[in-house]
Amino acid sequence: MLVPLTKLSCPAYQCFHALKIKKNYLPLCATRWSSTSTVPRITTHYTIYPRDKDKRWEGVNMERFAEEADVVIVGAGPAGLSAAVRLKQLAAAHEKDIRVCLVEKAAQIGAHTLSGACLDPAAFKELFPDWKEKGAPLNTPVTEDRFGILTEKYRIPVPILPGLPMNNHGNYIVRLGHVVSWMGEQAEALGVEVYPGYAAAEVLFHDDGSVKGIATNDVGIQKDGAPKATFERGLELHAKVTIFAEGCHGHLAKQLYKKFDLRANCEPQTYGIGLKELWVIDEKNWKPGRVDHTVGWPLDRHTYGGSFLYHLNEGEPLVALGLVVGLDYQNPYLSPFREFQRWKHHPSIRPTLEGGKRIAYGARALNEGGFQSIPKLTFPGGLLIGCSPGFMNVPKIKGTHTAMKSGILAAESIFNQLTSENLQSKTIGLHVTEYEDNLKNSWVWKELYSVRNIRPSCHGVLGVYGGMIYTGIFYWILRGMEPWTLKHKGSDFERLKPAKDCTPIEYPKPDGQISFDLLSSVALSGTNHEHDQPAHLTLRDDSIPVKRNLSIYDGPEQRFCPAEIVNDFLRLPLGNITTGFVKPSSDDISQKKKKKSPLCTLRLR
Repeated sequence: MLVPLTKLSCPAYQCFHALKIKKNYLPLCATRWSSTSTVPRITTHYTIYPRDKDKRWEGVNMERFAEEADVVIVGAGPAGLSAAVRLKQLAAAHEKDIRVCLVEKAAQIGAHTLSGACLDPAAFKELFPDWKEKGAPLNTPVTEDRFGILTEKYRIPVPILPGLPMNNHGNYIVRLGHVVSWMGEQAEALGVEVYPGYAAAEVLFHDDGSVKGIATNDVGIQKDGAPKATFERGLELHAKVTIFAEGCHGHLAKQLYKKFDLRANCEPQTYGIGLKELWVIDEKNWKPGRVDHTVGWPLDRHTYGGSFLYHLNEGEPLVALGLVVGLDYQNPYLSPFREFQRWKHHPSIRPTLEGGKRIAYGARALNEGGFQSIPKLTFPGGLLIGCSPGFMNVPKIKGTHTAMKSGILAAESIFNQLTSENLQSKTIGLHVTEYEDNLKNSWVWKELYSVRNIRPSCHGVLGVYGGMIYTGIFYWILRGMEPWTLKHKGSDFERLKPAKDCTPIEYPKPDGQISFDLLSSVALSGTNHEHDQPAHLTLRDDSIPVKRNLSIYDGPEQRFCPAEIVNDFLRLPLGNITTGFVKPSSDDISQKKKKKSPLCTLRLR
């Protein structure tokens, strides 16, 4: 029996139901799909189905209003805001008039930034020397640092020696969304033009091939891709230099990688997924300033990942906890969300949460390739900063400080070129090559180089534990100065084994007190979508999810997606995805449950 996919009205729901077909019918489904069935149309995006060939768009006014600026920044995260603030600081110090425009897809600055982070304040203090006087929300210095290896029933403590990546002495536990919001206030006070609620949807180019700027997203489009009566064209923002600070796996950055061949001389990027919850706990279990990290259970030694539990001091007994799973895992039946839920039942974790209340849930993608996977950072008319190219210190589980420093260095390099009296440019859009040189001479490059071999060392026979041994011997003693650089094992999807070679994983049912189901979790993620808006799926080939992913890998999308939708595009084989990505939940989420949206449009924001 074949599910009547073509009769369902919601395109993404069609694909979702295809992934839910009983295992007994899998071979039949795959065979009949490829031979006799018509693939349902999932993708409606204009990059796949051009509007000039769609009769529904005939006569629609496609003119866009344009604004001119000196610098346009895409993304108001720590990196983008650092660049904006530093540009205006320099302009004020040198009495220069520089127009800086910053676009951010979130309705409010900081609304797409997950709560709970352990912040290395080096770059923050450099950017804001008077941060204490200005009331920056760094309220919880780390007072206790713990690390352990979990077995199913026990916790084996591991000493954190000075100099190891997990040593957090001098760091702060922060609500990163609050920090980003505060940085946005500082940027606006300096004169940065901040435009929240505007997503950058398209890179614009000059005739000479250099970047001209960006266009924001069109609004008023139906789910099937047709224009509504309320359709409005996006805004064009032109600049001498455009800074791309989209974060991990940004869809504009992917266009730039291809156009300028920015990844020609680096290894493929590898990714992780981080799932996080925010809890109000019983005050007797609250240890403000404690940082707790673990590796091991519930993940096997060949699945890279680990957990964190941070106790915040924000006026109430808050903890932020989560699990990070490398997306190069091998078993397609693994569910990062369910691994996270059962991790909370470990005897060393559960007591902290008992009697508490979960108030927020979210997830985000992480760049884990490190030094080996950094692309070329500059091109005519623009440059990449922050988590867009990937400056995360993976063993340290920190990227905010390196992202901020990259933004600072980008701003300084751009300012020097904009104000140079001897400015000469071969292209209309300025090519700021000085930025990459300055970054390579900074502590960011030195830090990432020193830990470059730790992540790939986990691919040996001992897995994660081999990586720990490598860290103890080579990093702690040699500080990353070993005369070799290990390579990653290719793209993440290449590590995934066919379903027939793996054993399905049986996960315990959630108890509704410590562990929860996925849809009730998404209700705490701040997700809010209209029923008739376009799905965020953009596939080059609509047949891939069933013909390849379902038939060979038993549809891993239904398990690795942190919102139970076919929407996480990092692991689809053959580079099937062109755009779309998972975004995290709001930092300040209302505790009231949102009205459930259709599965075809749910995503974490």
